[in-house]
This record gives sequence, structure tokens and C-alpha cells, in this order.
Amino acid sequence: MTHTLNFKRAKLTTLTLAQVGNSLRSEPLRTSNELCRFSNDDTGVLTLSFLKPFRNLERRALSHDSSLDLNEVYRYATEIFKDPEELLNHGRKIARHLYKTSKHPNIKAGDLCIALIDDVLVNGEPLRALSIIKSESRVPFLEVSDSEGNLQLITHRGISPEKIDKGCLIVNCDAEGGFLVYTFDKASSDAHFWMRDFLGVKYRKDNDYVTKRYADMAVDFAKEGLPEDMEAEKKCRVANRAMNYFEERDEFDLKGFREEALQEPEIIEQFDEFRGKQDEDDGEPLPESFEIDKKIAKKSSNRYRSTIKLDSGVNISFAPAFKEADEDVIERGEDSQRQKKWIKIYYEEEI
Repeated sequence: MTHTLNFKRAKLTTLTLAQVGNSLRSEPLRTSNELCRFSNDDTGVLTLSFLKPFRNLERRALSHDSSLDLNEVYRYATEIFKDPEELLNHGRKIARHLYKTSKHPNIKAGDLCIALIDDVLVNGEPLRALSIIKSESRVPFLEVSDSEGNLQLITHRGISPEKIDKGCLIVNCDAEGGFLVYTFDKASSDAHFWMRDFLGVKYRKDNDYVTKRYADMAVDFAKEGLPEDMEAEKKCRVANRAMNYFEERDEFDLKGFREEALQEPEIIEQFDEFRGKQDEDDGEPLPESFEIDKKIAKKSSNRYRSTIKLDSGVNISFAPAFKEADEDVIERGEDSQRQKKWIKIYYEEEI
């Protein structure tokens, strides 16, 4: 099921703060004794700060190998949604859980902000959401103040909405399936502790997600999985046949995809090997049949570009519009007298 997220009516209502150090280095954990107070004038800025990072992210869900109730963030979020007055209490528990999982030497201390936000629209339905963000750096900013008729410039350090390092938005939707979760982690050197150890999230393997994974896989396979010495136009045709399969069918079937898009036994074997490595990285295989999301597939098709680079300084690029039907649009050969190779391209008009 497609979930369309909209923040136009959203409003931050309650906020609690903590400072979370690295437990491996025995850095402290500080939690607040009361909820954070803020004025009505600040509500709009805070709401934007707590929601802006979550635009255009892939949907995920909280999970656990044994039982969803054993996922600590899921358990605390469930209690907060049941009784929003318990945000301070369960917010402390979330901070302690983050502290316990902050054991990698590269994990930085930071400010943790946990907020309840009302009227997040999912497919037009207003829902409550829990926003958890962590900022691991404070940036300088300047303030001009008036002191007894004199203007003074004061330097402060604080959290920038543009510099938030980690975040998680848990929307109170499909609780039985682990809620609707959007999350990000801009760090690349802390062993994925935010996604795996702290949140325990997995991708929602709905039609949108599986369509994107297969379509992206087809494009990546044409770019990286085929032999390096294969002609660029042939790689482009493999990619085009794959994208045409997504465009022309409502249902994906792996066997049919192999036969119609990949066609040649050698290419099919190379794709299966490429797909196997992807499944191994994911920890589980993708389904072999599903309903295709046309919009998602089209976005992936626009990613493919192939280029012939010549030692003469000329590059020939193949855009997605290079069609399978144009088998005779390009010719290759060798000039024996000049002892050089040549490429001939046929076209109707320049555009």
C-alpha cells in the first residue's frame, strides 16, 4: 500500500530532551526532569525542524527477530501513543536505550530531542507521530542584541536543523506491522548502530519497495553486472528491455522477466549471480512476483546512462530513449587502410 506523507497541518505539541554520550567511553547520559517549554511563536520553527529531514525517505518498520514487543523503541512508542502524558517517562527510557547501544568507538555524543507531533497526514488522514532526532554537533550562530541603546553582537552555539545527524519519525499507523517509520543516519563510520541496534528497523517490503529494488537492480546490473568488454549499446538495450518490462506489465514475474528482458542464457546467469549478492546483503531474498508500481519504476529507468568513450576525445552517450527497435541505428567496423576503428550512427534529425 502506498503511503503519502504530508506535513502541512502538522504541529509539534510536546518535547523532551536528553544528552547522550558514548557508553563505551563512559561519557554521561543526562535526561530532563520535566518537559521542554516553548512559546507558541516557536512552535512553527520547531515543527519544521523536527519534520523537514524526513521528506522523501523510504518507508520502514520497527522489527525484532523473535517478537515485535521485544523491540524497545516499539514498546516505548506504543506506550507514548496510548498516553501522550507519559512522553517524559518513556522519553527517558528511549534515551537510556540509545545510551546502552552507543558502544561503537566512532559514535559521537549528542543532543537527543524527542517530540510528539499531531496531524501528520498519511493518505489524507491526520495521525500522531513521534519524532526522535540526534544532533552530534553544535554550530555557531550570531545574535544582535540591544543593551541600553547599544547594539551588540553575541555568539551562540546550537543545533542547526540542516545539520541533524540522525533521525526517526514513527507514525501511529499499522502498529501491528511495526508502525510506519522514516529514518536516516548521515554517519558512515559507526557500524549502523542507529538503524540496527537502536531502532531495529527493516524495510517495508510492499509493492513500492520491491518495485524500486528490482528496477534499481536492473539498472545497476546493466551498468555494473555485465562484462566490462560488452558494447555500450548492448548494455543499453538490456537496460531498456528491463525497463520496458516494468512499463508494459502490471505484475512482475521473475521467470518472465528473465525470458523477456534478459533473453540470453549467459546474461540470465550473470543477473542471477548479481541478484544473489544483493539478497545476501539484504539478509533475505526479494519476492519473485509482485504488483508493479509504474511511477516508481519510471524513476529508476531515468537513472540509466551508458557512454562510449573514445581515445579521440569523443564520447557517445545513450539516453533512456535509445530503444530496442533501433537495432540498426549504430554500426561498428574497422578501416584497414587507416588501421583505425569507426562507429557510424544513423538518425533522422538533430534535436
